[in-house]
Amino acid sequence: MATSADELALEIKSWPDLEKVRLVNALLSDLDKPDPELDDIWAKEARSRWAAYKAGRIQTVAYEEVMAKHRRQ
Repeated sequence: MATSADELALEIKSWPDLEKVRLVNALLSDLDKPDPELDDIWAKEARSRWAAYKAGRIQTVAYEEVMAKHRRQ
């Protein structure tokens, strides 16, 4: 690598915020690679949870209750 991560980080500090956001977007896009195996696992889990909900085997929690809990933490 031509420049170290530390040197690059120092240079980036002087960049305008918009350029920093563009860099972050590019990095996240590069790192966000699809994983078919993981996608399959999550799809099965989602179907299982949906079926359990429809069958009445799991209870729902109101959005307001979830948000209130997280605000207290």
